[in-house]
Amino acid sequence: MLMAAADASTAKNVTGAFRQASSVGMNVARTWAFNDGAGSYKPLQISPGVYDESVFRVRLDFVISEAGRYGIYVILGLVNNYKELGGRPQYVEWAKERGQNVSEDDDFYTNAVVKGYYKNHVVVRRVNTITGVAYKDDPTIFAWELMNEPRSNDYSGALLQNWVSEMAAYLKSIDGCHMLEVGLEGFYGESKKDLNPNGLLFGTDFLTNNQVPQIDFATTHLYADQWYLLYITRSSIFDYLINI
Repeated sequence: MLMAAADASTAKNVTGAFRQASSVGMNVARTWAFNDGAGSYKPLQISPGVYDESVFRVRLDFVISEAGRYGIYVILGLVNNYKELGGRPQYVEWAKERGQNVSEDDDFYTNAVVKGYYKNHVVVRRVNTITGVAYKDDPTIFAWELMNEPRSNDYSGALLQNWVSEMAAYLKSIDGCHMLEVGLEGFYGESKKDLNPNGLLFGTDFLTNNQVPQIDFATTHLYADQWYLLYITRSSIFDYLINI
């Protein structure tokens, strides 16, 4: 949604998508409230705390206002785990450029300067230039998402758990009206490693991460079209999706 809204030639696709979704009874969509770094295509946040207001207006403000027109609620992700659209790597690079002793993506979760950049980016206080409604008061916003698919190389899970706890508490302190979710894919960690041993490789724990008091609901990310159909039948995929 956010990328389509950036260009006049494709902005109509945003309206069309919401119109079509509404017509078949869909009522919630997830999209990004980020695009970080001068190297990104039409970045929202050019550098820490520096935004392109024209992009803010035609992207995020427009997407939220169009969703509201068609009765669609939106979940807004605040940062990407991956380098696409900036993500964790961009935040760490910003801190490194300013003299911080950081060298890896996981410093995103621990470095005080980087965490300050993230807290500063949380956009809940913005007033939508189209609707005149502050994001923190906008009923069109269903929930905030701390990060799209957070991962960590700390297989104990402690690094990410501490970050989720800190950022969830911070976000709820400035917006107590909206729900909040982590953005997890659904990997178990130490709490259920017998069920999902490979999940330990991602530093997340579906159970403990979602038990942070300020987290309101859990998510899983389903990529049924990418699952290996030589070993999983299409009917079993549908059964799983229905019963999850």
